[in-house]
Amino acid sequence: MNTQKIKAADTEISFYDEGKGKPIVLIHGFAGGKEYWDKIIPVLAKENRVIAVDLHGHGESGMAKDHYSVEDMAGTIKELIDHLRLEEVTMFGHSLGGYITLAFAELYPQYLNGFSLVHSTANADSEEAKKGRDANSEKIQEEGPGSFIDGLSKKLFSPDNLELNMDEIAETVKIGLKTSVKGLVSALAAMKNRPDRNYVLEETELPVLLIAGELDQIVPPEKTFTVDKPNIHKYIIKNSGHMSMYEQPNDLVKAMHDFLAKL
Repeated sequence: MNTQKIKAADTEISFYDEGKGKPIVLIHGFAGGKEYWDKIIPVLAKENRVIAVDLHGHGESGMAKDHYSVEDMAGTIKELIDHLRLEEVTMFGHSLGGYITLAFAELYPQYLNGFSLVHSTANADSEEAKKGRDANSEKIQEEGPGSFIDGLSKKLFSPDNLELNMDEIAETVKIGLKTSVKGLVSALAAMKNRPDRNYVLEETELPVLLIAGELDQIVPPEKTFTVDKPNIHKYIIKNSGHMSMYEQPNDLVKAMHDFLAKL
């Protein structure tokens, strides 16, 4: 992959830039990286220009401050888009990336011709989930990221497919361990403090694609499919947990291609 870096938000931001055509931006989830998309970028890049970014403190991207909100991270994505001189993009956000995509759609809708939440939700965290974020943050700071990343990676995949996906789970652990402790703690706080953004889905006139994994333990389909409107398209990926880019990459690409063809 063609890895590049720019100075944005007062630090280095790493990204892939592959292919030619209509630009699409891929934003990974918590404790992930641009490498999450490695299986599908070569297919998408046959017809599109594909930009996949490392979020602050993830992968090869730095942090200029201790904490970034989802709005801050949306602003960094905007800086990257401006740097690349792109007038309009289609944005796909996985999990945490979906929260950032919703913030981007609210703050900078003029940059979008459509957007997608991939295994994500417009809902805010429940009180129970917020307590879990705090507990995980404390654990990471006290014990380091190793055991946390190992446990998280197994939960990301469908329990029915763990044995089939042992190599992929190992890959997500490897990617996750590239995330700094500061990056993990910052992202946990960003997810905890994000607002409910169902109003963005309710008010947007842009085409929207909501993708859910049939067997997702992190964000089940009912938490993804929260708004019904003619411009909102829904797609369930069968036999997949939270990581369809690894578990069912062909189905994910089909959903993305079908959506892009409508724009």
